[in-house]
Amino acid sequence: MARGAALSVVVLVMGAALLGLSGWFITATGLAGLAGIGIAFDVFRPSAGVRFLALGRAAARYGERLLTHDATLRALAALRVVLLRGYARMNAKGLMGLRGEGALTRIVSDVDALDGLVLRLVLPILSALVTHLMVFLVLGWLVGWSVALIILVGYVPAAVLILLILARRTILPSAEAEHAGQRLRRGIIDMTRDREALILAAQLPRQANRLQEIDDQARAAMARLDRAERDAGFFFSILVASVAMGAFATGAYLLDTDSVGPPKAVIGLFVALALAEAVLPLRRGVAELGRMVAAAGRVAPQIGTQAQPLDNTHDDDGPLLSLKRAGLELDLSAGEAIVLTGPSGVGKSTLLMQIAGLDQDDGILIKGMRPGLWPEQALRDVLAVLPQRSCLISGSVRDNLSLSGTFDDDALWTALEVAALADDIRARGGLDARLGEAGSGLSGGQARRMALARILLKKPQILLLDEPTEGLDDHTQELVMGRLRNALPDALIVAAMHRGADHPIFDQSIRLVR
Repeated sequence: MARGAALSVVVLVMGAALLGLSGWFITATGLAGLAGIGIAFDVFRPSAGVRFLALGRAAARYGERLLTHDATLRALAALRVVLLRGYARMNAKGLMGLRGEGALTRIVSDVDALDGLVLRLVLPILSALVTHLMVFLVLGWLVGWSVALIILVGYVPAAVLILLILARRTILPSAEAEHAGQRLRRGIIDMTRDREALILAAQLPRQANRLQEIDDQARAAMARLDRAERDAGFFFSILVASVAMGAFATGAYLLDTDSVGPPKAVIGLFVALALAEAVLPLRRGVAELGRMVAAAGRVAPQIGTQAQPLDNTHDDDGPLLSLKRAGLELDLSAGEAIVLTGPSGVGKSTLLMQIAGLDQDDGILIKGMRPGLWPEQALRDVLAVLPQRSCLISGSVRDNLSLSGTFDDDALWTALEVAALADDIRARGGLDARLGEAGSGLSGGQARRMALARILLKKPQILLLDEPTEGLDDHTQELVMGRLRNALPDALIVAAMHRGADHPIFDQSIRLVR
């Protein structure tokens, strides 16, 4: 990026030098022709300089684009990894919120928005400032400090003022346009996916009208953004013309006082016109500032998230699981099974996520150590959790069962038998039968039993179950729970259930209260 930034300055400086030298050359040759000494005028060295600057500027522009875009893409690739690591450290509630297409669309859009932060904002502004300073020094030495000062003072403060006004006018509509665009994309995805249900419920026109309203909001924000950017372009055009005329008038004054000759007197005019290249592109980056700020505001907290310190010391001789908190004090050992009951919203699922190390874990010890202090892989080797929402992928039954490792066919069929799913899978074609996206093709109860079978293959020491019998009839529920205990006789089972809490596999029932 530093090399690309240096080349971006070279591009601007060479552009100013090219136009300045061209103006000097044209004026000098014209005067030589009028004076009748054109035949003796050296045209070779100036024309060689023009060709050098033109070719050098093109080469520098190519190198600048190559280096800065490569650096930006590498930085964004690294940012994605850091960002996903930050999200992976969120608690279970936060992770659940990332599963929808809305969150995914927002994350992708935020990362994409940040690529303009360097390429269209930071780098052009720094390059423009450095170029103006270098031009000021060279013009002051070559033509006169008055011409150099006119260009520097004329461009920099006025350009800063125009950009500040543009930023103030565009930061809100830029963010609104981005937000409306994301809502529109999510709405189109939802309407396409749920088209049949919307038709049957006679809600398709209503959904289409809602999307039209969002589209109108996005277009209105984009119109405000475009109007502000065009106004800034208008004032920049006035600025360029004013500075060029100021440089031309100052050069004429120096010529009138015999401080410089005619060729040098016009250099300031052409350099001022060339420097428009340094300020005009800044409009686009500043106009997108609202989008970048909003994206950075959402991304930055995840980048700053720090992992908890890891400790690999635990007590194998103490209780396998200890729960010590207000209204609940338990020491549980291998082979026990307890069920958590209570009204919806009392915190049963939250407690399971806390035990699993996916939420605040105060008052919870696994082998004498808080779940959050366990190394991730070591904790997952000891503990497994079946959440309320089953997680399946597009692929074969074998693919879905083997996410946590490689198992032979006998082990896979054994797990399916325990989950009372083996007959259903045989009827579908066996382990190589294909499932659709998110396991489509299975009923809700079959999907949960598939996820349960996958967990059983890990043979965890602690098994956490969140409504494991949801969607099952009484016969299948009885079958699964009985086989589950037989398959993991030494495992500690902690289940949160509304129905089936009186099953004989449970040693005790704990009712949670608000």
